[in-house]
Amino acid sequence: MKLFEVTAEPVSVDEVMGRLVHPSVGGIATFVGVVRGESGGCPTDHLEYEAYPEMAERELRRIGDEIRERWPSIRDVAIVHRTGRLEIGETIVVIAVSSAHREETFEATHYAIDRLKEIVPIWKKEVYVEGQEWKSEASRPSSDTALTGNLTPDDPPAESDARGTEEIVS
Repeated sequence: MKLFEVTAEPVSVDEVMGRLVHPSVGGIATFVGVVRGESGGCPTDHLEYEAYPEMAERELRRIGDEIRERWPSIRDVAIVHRTGRLEIGETIVVIAVSSAHREETFEATHYAIDRLKEIVPIWKKEVYVEGQEWKSEASRPSSDTALTGNLTPDDPPAESDARGTEEIVS
């Protein structure tokens, strides 16, 4: 049973949590990312995710290793990310962290989603009711930052979002 996986199949929270069941585990914290119906004020029709699966799974494993090094009480980590076309409400990613006790599992889960967005080669195409836009998980660039390459997680969506034109951002 893989702990770190990129899949085109629907992701079950219970199935991912089940990968971490062990007699020494007293708690499993999860983060579940789902497709929402709007982004930056624009109605979303659906999302499309693409990945470099071999490298993505290697980076997901790296996140698990970093977590176990940073929080020695963590027993296991599982991260499963979906690719392909996802409709509103569908599960995108499940992160599960297990330990004998709960405290550090919450911090580790938060760390995992942030690191995933920083280092894992997964790309998202937001398909709006009017238009579409490719985005990396790491940032939401404005048109100015897209030109300079100076991206931060707090950048607002590109101006083209509201007009429904396509913009490619890496």
